[in-house]
Amino acid sequence: METKKTNKELLVKGLKTMGIALVFMFLGPTFVYIAFSNSEKLLYIPILILGFTICILAVFFSFKGLHTIMSSLFD
Repeated sequence: METKKTNKELLVKGLKTMGIALVFMFLGPTFVYIAFSNSEKLLYIPILILGFTICILAVFFSFKGLHTIMSSLFD
């Protein structure tokens, strides 16, 4: 009978991806808050679009990181 072991390299890759997602989770809402605080400024729309894009990237990297971690544990 074969014993299943954790793929450590894949686990580290997943944790790095989750670290990137964590940075984006703080950065995205910060940009959105800055944009809404300065709605009369010229760069309101570009900063708002950047903030929402970073928030979407945070969700994407979270799912990708969780998938990678689960693959390292259960494959």
